[in-house]
Amino acid sequence: MGATSPPIAGLDLKTLFPFELDDFQLQAIAALEAGRSVVVCAPTGSGKTLIGEYAIHRALAQGRRVFYTTPLKALSNQKLRDFRDQFGAEIVGLLTGDVSINRDAPILVMTTEIFRNMLYGTPIGEVGTSLIGVETVVLDECHYMNDRQRGTVWEESIIYCPPEIQLVALSATVANSDQLTDWIQQVHGPTELIYSDFRPVPLRFYFCNPKGLFPLLDDSQQRMNPRLKPKGGKGSVRGGNRRGPRQESPNLAYVLSQLQQRDMLPAIYFIFSRKGCDQAVAEVSKLPLSLVSEDEAARLRTQVNEFLARNPEAGRADQIEPLYRGIAAHHAGILPAWKALIEELFQQGLIKVVFATETLAAGINMPARTTVISSLSKRTDLGHRLLNASEFLQMAGRAGRRGMDSLGHVVTVQTPFEGAREAAYLATVGADPLVSQFTPSYGMVLNLLQTHTLEEARELIERSFGQYLSTLYLRPQQETIANLKAELAQIESQLEAVDWDLLNQYEKLQERLKEEKRLLKYLQDQAEEVRTSDMPIALSFAVAGTALSLKGKHIPVAHPLPAVLVAKVPSSGQFPYLICLGQDNRWYVASVSDVVSLRGEIPRLAEVDHLTPPAEMPHKPGQSRSGDEETRAIARRIPAIPSPLEEASEVVDQLQRLSVVQAQIEMHPVHQWGNRTTILKRQKRAAAIREEIRDREEKLGRQSQRHWEEFLSLIDILQSFGCLDGLIPTITGQATAAIRGDNELWLGLSLMSGELDDLEPHHLAAACAALVTEVSRPDSWTRYDLSAEVEEALAGLRGIRRRLFQLQRKHQVVLPVWLEYELVGLVEQWAMGIDWLELCANTSLDEGDVVRILRRTLDFLSQIPHVPHVSSQLKIQAREAIALLDRFPVNESVE
Repeated sequence: MGATSPPIAGLDLKTLFPFELDDFQLQAIAALEAGRSVVVCAPTGSGKTLIGEYAIHRALAQGRRVFYTTPLKALSNQKLRDFRDQFGAEIVGLLTGDVSINRDAPILVMTTEIFRNMLYGTPIGEVGTSLIGVETVVLDECHYMNDRQRGTVWEESIIYCPPEIQLVALSATVANSDQLTDWIQQVHGPTELIYSDFRPVPLRFYFCNPKGLFPLLDDSQQRMNPRLKPKGGKGSVRGGNRRGPRQESPNLAYVLSQLQQRDMLPAIYFIFSRKGCDQAVAEVSKLPLSLVSEDEAARLRTQVNEFLARNPEAGRADQIEPLYRGIAAHHAGILPAWKALIEELFQQGLIKVVFATETLAAGINMPARTTVISSLSKRTDLGHRLLNASEFLQMAGRAGRRGMDSLGHVVTVQTPFEGAREAAYLATVGADPLVSQFTPSYGMVLNLLQTHTLEEARELIERSFGQYLSTLYLRPQQETIANLKAELAQIESQLEAVDWDLLNQYEKLQERLKEEKRLLKYLQDQAEEVRTSDMPIALSFAVAGTALSLKGKHIPVAHPLPAVLVAKVPSSGQFPYLICLGQDNRWYVASVSDVVSLRGEIPRLAEVDHLTPPAEMPHKPGQSRSGDEETRAIARRIPAIPSPLEEASEVVDQLQRLSVVQAQIEMHPVHQWGNRTTILKRQKRAAAIREEIRDREEKLGRQSQRHWEEFLSLIDILQSFGCLDGLIPTITGQATAAIRGDNELWLGLSLMSGELDDLEPHHLAAACAALVTEVSRPDSWTRYDLSAEVEEALAGLRGIRRRLFQLQRKHQVVLPVWLEYELVGLVEQWAMGIDWLELCANTSLDEGDVVRILRRTLDFLSQIPHVPHVSSQLKIQAREAIALLDRFPVNESVE
């Protein structure tokens, strides 16, 4: 479509957006006007948000509402601030797990999880907001479907969203945006893909090694810069040039000086460890580098000091001094309030370098002129691995500020393990596809069964993106099965006229013939064994003129040759050599092993007494000479000698049996069929196809039913714990359905057990923390022990936990059942009013981690007052516990 504005009732695009819109933005607006949902797939920073903003303007013009969902609370808070500035605070609201502001507003920002819960109709927190009057739901950062923990929530939101609501899915570039669009079209309604790879601020990639900063790619931007190819041969192997010396990494000061010389600051410098980020800040702080101007330094000092005046306990000497000089770290271990200050100062252009872990790349609006990626590999749960394309592009995409930079710079750094080849690969490979992380949970099962039949629930489960991708993936297998069935049908039609009874009889005769032949061979071998063991003794008594037959190593004839013994001559071994005259009138020198049979009962040929073997014939086995006229007359008198094997009575009997079976076969009607072999081949092929179809269908069934099988396993476990009566949620089931968490059943059973009912608020806070805190690293510690009351309450839950573990293992359900004792003493102390600095001084955890534990605890506590059937005492205590915990720096300030 051309870049012309579509007609919009009552809205003027030029007034709303007083600048020229990109083609993809106009296409998306036109699709929305045509009543279709859209999937907008475009690079980070390309202006996707504008399409969500247009949907808001349109809804407001018609007196309707828009829900704007994001995957993270931090992003929701940021959007709230942005939209308040843009549309006015009175018409913007916010819903996150524990915050509800102006929830009936026409523009309502929320986490995707809250939107999913609304669709379930679950009364979590104060989320009683209905979908009445909602025209559009914007799903920002839709590529979060790839996220292992959050992905399921996205799929559920799309599946359950009423079809009359338009969806605006905003996603970073992914390889299979067409599949995502096709799936949404199938489960939700007409949907159009708006795809753009246009980047308003183009990226340029660089490679930094100790020799300098070089363009990473050639002029085509498709291949590695030839100047970076290693000298002298084949080039680097992944993991560095192992044949040569280790590649050196340029030091931090050198990389920063290169960026400063080229006017490439401000920069986000990605380092994949918190410790690495903190060390980098310390290292750069010692350098005689001045990154900020006098004016910038003054503005920094003013704003930092104002922040510290408001929050004196948030300042850390090792962070304040570098920040005055425009240097900061940003990672999950830092106090969230301090991180928010860094984000604000960076957006103002006052911070010149932020050393950050990759979590900064996920969604926070912090673009820079340059991103530096310090390593192309990272440690994961599964060991060290190269970054994948999506991870690399997410970080690279932070480079280039729209309206401020003409180019965004992405600097990759040489390490001992990766060089320019790996960097060029990641810079040119393109995005990874979206995969599905869809996994049924206890909450999903209970919420669906509260309002749906089992069949309806199954239909919803089978509408997941995971099932869609699985179907695509399984399609070739289904086609193979269909092809095999077609081939089987064809073979079966060709074999229809066959008289199988006759053929089976014939086959049995053939089998019998085979068996009789095997038996004959066995009897012949046995007779041969007897003969060979007797032969040397018989020969020792044989005299000249004795008839015998020859065939063996030294007498290589096709059939045993009748002969007569003429003389014995000494040999080098135990037995003499035999000089014989054959029926063919030739002389032979044979060894004992060449004698096939010896016929002592045939009268001896006395005429040989007068014969003399040829004088020139050496007495060595295998020697042979022609006879003369005298020997010819004797040779003619040598009788035919039957094989000893044919004379063995058991062999003779077996030969007769064999001939009877052969005669039966020759007389059988099937023997006259000309296509007998073809029929048998087809019969064999048909049997093989049936086996293959059975095997493939079984595997296909297992793969295509995976999510449903998991769903049924969860039903079994829920029934075992009395959460379901048949398929109807019980009181415990209804309570569990109202909870969200890593394992809703564990949390529901704990709340309904009565073990927590009598705890004081500060004890309840610690007990709840134990249920939602991930098991700590073995080297984490705190000096605070749990009080006896909390220990006793948690001990009462151990039996439930053990049984839940056993049932989950039996059903192969992999959901965590946290019960953390080591660190939750911190929560109890904080609830009792301890000072923040003192709390952090008594644990090995970073401040950010302590905040995260406390916020997770708060999130769980804030759900308790809204869980049905929980004791009123527990609800009161939960509210009091929230008040004790929710203070700076744990509380999330939303102005």
